[in-house]
Amino acid sequence: MGERAIIRRCGDGVVKRRVVLVLTGLCLALAFAALGRWQLGRETQKRELLARADAALRAPASDLAAALADPGPWPLRVRGRGRFLATPVLWLDNQRRGDRVGLRMYCAFQPADAAALLVDMGWLPLAGDRRLPVEHCPRGDAELAGLLVPPPAPGLALGPGMQAQTDGSWLALRLEPAAVARAWALPDLAARVLRLDPALPLGHERDLDLLPNTLPPEKHRGYAIQWFGLSAATLVILIVLSLRRRP
Repeated sequence: MGERAIIRRCGDGVVKRRVVLVLTGLCLALAFAALGRWQLGRETQKRELLARADAALRAPASDLAAALADPGPWPLRVRGRGRFLATPVLWLDNQRRGDRVGLRMYCAFQPADAAALLVDMGWLPLAGDRRLPVEHCPRGDAELAGLLVPPPAPGLALGPGMQAQTDGSWLALRLEPAAVARAWALPDLAARVLRLDPALPLGHERDLDLLPNTLPPEKHRGYAIQWFGLSAATLVILIVLSLRRRP
């Protein structure tokens, strides 16, 4: 093989490596930019949700049964009478309140002339040995008020959603009203849950924060800036490496 052929082959190899480098760098930059746009989208969604919640809390309360029969925009401030069903306690696991980790307690409530629904009775701490609190759902008639919202986001559906415990309660990793209705042999459960008004004299530690266990909007903007910064840095590095002369 002659000297010129060797040089030509080496040159072809350099060109191919540079093409691969450019394509890889562009793909990374585009991926980082896409993640930044996604974070900005999440920020917008959460700001809109908080604005709707603020407007709902200032509006007059709607009738609970009517709101369940004709679902409208959520969250929706509601009030209505009904009765607590004779069901066990449903504990939703991995629930944070500030820096503390615990459980959220749910009970089934049957409004008059409407489908039954799950009521968020509040947050309780979880012992270090993960022994569940000893609690029972209320019984009998009651008048409830609060915010009607979708169930908490389930996240990744890995493993069984809920399991029966030895004390008769149920422990859930995600809240799926249809699955709860099947487990408890109920005709149906509404696809909304009631976040109980903290002023009511029942239940446990609670508030009407619609973003528990999740990032506030400001965090999403911060992450978006980081992703856009990585995208820009990747492009700068790519340009520098592409323009650098090689022997």
